[in-house]
Amino acid sequence: MDLHIGLLGCGTVGAGVVSLVRRRAGKVADMTGSRPVVKSILVRDVSKDRGVVFEHERLTQEPRDVLEDEDIQVVVETIGGIEPAKTYILQALSRGKHVVTANKDLIALHGPEILRVAAENHASVLFEAAVGGAIPLVGPLKENLTANEVTDLKGIINGTTNFILSEMTTRHIDFEEALDMAQSLGYAEADSSSDVDGLDAARKLVILSSIAFHTQVHLSDVKVVGIRHITATDVRYADELGYVIKLLAVGRDHGGELTLSVRPTLIPKVHPLAHVSDAYNALYVRGDAAGDLMFFGRGAGRMPTASAVVGDVISLVRNLKLGYVVSSPNGTMSYKPVVEREDERYKYYFRLIAHDQPGVFAAIAQFFGEANASMETVLQKRVHGGCAEIVIVTHEIPSASARQMQLQLQDILHIHSVECVMPVESAAE
Repeated sequence: MDLHIGLLGCGTVGAGVVSLVRRRAGKVADMTGSRPVVKSILVRDVSKDRGVVFEHERLTQEPRDVLEDEDIQVVVETIGGIEPAKTYILQALSRGKHVVTANKDLIALHGPEILRVAAENHASVLFEAAVGGAIPLVGPLKENLTANEVTDLKGIINGTTNFILSEMTTRHIDFEEALDMAQSLGYAEADSSSDVDGLDAARKLVILSSIAFHTQVHLSDVKVVGIRHITATDVRYADELGYVIKLLAVGRDHGGELTLSVRPTLIPKVHPLAHVSDAYNALYVRGDAAGDLMFFGRGAGRMPTASAVVGDVISLVRNLKLGYVVSSPNGTMSYKPVVEREDERYKYYFRLIAHDQPGVFAAIAQFFGEANASMETVLQKRVHGGCAEIVIVTHEIPSASARQMQLQLQDILHIHSVECVMPVESAAE
């Protein structure tokens, strides 16, 4: 018996889905008794070369050929963006069709509405590919770890920024050169702002946190800092001090209150996350029963993402066989406020440019002392123009203190500029 699939969009990921469905159809049929078959594919241009030879699949420019076809039980969306993807998905769900999507933007921003419409129409929505590419993250959080109270999420969940920072570290190049490399290799779009400004990682963190912490989270809840301001100088100092710089996404449940952030962070070289390079992703999950778990793999790309999409299709086939519908990420959700905890403590990296004259460092040391921020490490190097570059790594201080110090340092006599301030992750896990 064939299970007919309608595909919305056939770009890089969509073409991968077509290829992988064909390769796995026989195996799925052996396991479940149903053979997945892509019947119709919605595209803008039917004559475009998509890197795959179409056989029985029908290419169409009419959405109704997918959305109104009664034979199609599962709709796979790989268009991306908000519209028209949202409209198409809601139409499919309203007709009782099950949906698989790789659209992180849509799930992060409109997930509750989509899941509500799915529940009203007894339809399933699966979105493993929306976060982490081929890495299974959504499934384990929804199913395998439900016996746990998850308290921490921590990871590198944007492949583009990880590639850029990795190249800056290994090649000793600046941000713009590394970004050009990422774009030339296809890791970054021409407009890379969503990646380098941290929004892509923040959207993924919204999805993961909603599931892991069993509550509704919004993009506006996430404190986001991108990587545009990170320079080769910061990367070099980090290396000298025994760290690497990563764009780190962190979600924590502090006994019913959440903190959520995406920001560049110094990671000790002994930490496993320090070795996640190139376009790879990794996520730490801490559960009260399971302890610390780490998920690692390729976070993007045609076949890794297609792998997650088709994995969801296979899950759907199994679920349909059992009469099981997945319409919510984790059952009934509780309410947990997202707060900015002033008492969260981190070490902090400060890089300052100061006038190179007697008494300046003493004034800086006095300022740090009065702020109760003891210095763990200090580097001072002469730069041109009568200025000195000073790098300070503090012992742990409250986040509120670090923010206040960053503002007040600007007003200290003989401080030319505060170039960079970043949190430093602990080596202990």
